[in-house]
Amino acid sequence: MDVEGKVNLIQRPPTEEIISRDELVSLFNSNISPKHYIGLEISGRLHLGSLILTGFKLNDFITAGVKTNVFLADWHTYINNKLNNDWELISKVSKYYEKAFKFFCPGVNILQGSILYEKTDDYWKNFVLFSKQITLSRALRSLTIMGRTEKDALDFSQLLYPSMQSVDIKAMDLDIVQAGTDQRKIHMLVREVFPKLDWKVPVSVHHHLLPGLSEPNTPNSVSNGTNFDESKIFSKMSKSNPSSSILINDSEAEITSKIKKAYCPAKVSQNNPILEIVNYIIFHEFDEFIVERPQKFGGNITYYSFEEFKTAFEQGSIHPMDLKMATSGYLNKIISPIRNYLEQDEHEIFQ
Repeated sequence: MDVEGKVNLIQRPPTEEIISRDELVSLFNSNISPKHYIGLEISGRLHLGSLILTGFKLNDFITAGVKTNVFLADWHTYINNKLNNDWELISKVSKYYEKAFKFFCPGVNILQGSILYEKTDDYWKNFVLFSKQITLSRALRSLTIMGRTEKDALDFSQLLYPSMQSVDIKAMDLDIVQAGTDQRKIHMLVREVFPKLDWKVPVSVHHHLLPGLSEPNTPNSVSNGTNFDESKIFSKMSKSNPSSSILINDSEAEITSKIKKAYCPAKVSQNNPILEIVNYIIFHEFDEFIVERPQKFGGNITYYSFEEFKTAFEQGSIHPMDLKMATSGYLNKIISPIRNYLEQDEHEIFQ
């Protein structure tokens, strides 16, 4: 695959932003197999956004010949009070994540945070060097990377999180860093500080955040000077709200039930989670989307692009319930192989 093909693969949806495309082109021209990562807290069950949408982009990197890594951030998980700060449970869920990503993204490499720190002799020296370059207020402004704000009650360890996440990138000697758009602030911090320390600055790739199924809390755009809406950070799909998330272990009946209850006003495409699923999940995997309808309403109809489908929905040609039933069926086709593969692990860890 030539450089243009690799870059086009990396920038296709669900990618929303590359900082910068020119840097990515230069990287591929000088390195046929650069080193990449995405870092994940080990915070519970995987869902449609955390495994499938993220995995779509990981598979693009793998196809492009990139050394693709999932970094399981166990210490970050502990600092952010996930899984009740239970190290035994964090370890078990780490193995579940590893198994899931290796199944969905064949060829991906799994890295463990605690092992990285043990093997990196200069990690804590670099942590101090990096931290000396930022103010406390700068660190506080970065707390959205861990789903928190300056108004939250924080313990001191949580203030270390932005520096740790940044120095992880240095420790792994990364060429490309990938994350959802909610992690953009940390990558901008890296781009600001790393040159001051004469450290390699990686290319940043930010992918779309899949929203939860509930009506958005912040439906209006919040400008942050980029091409994405920062308000979506706090409306993203999350396992902490399972009724608003499609979890990888959800049965066909559970998927159908959740989708039926989802926010999906007729003729409204903006901030509509069902249309987001159709766009970013279903059309990623299928060349056509069939909506079954009663014969008296025109019978089944097939759409061959998201834009065609979206226009029809906005014009009222598709009833929300017909759309929801079709969406449920397609989601079950995508999820069922993963659910079956991880069924025993799910039962042993989470039941």
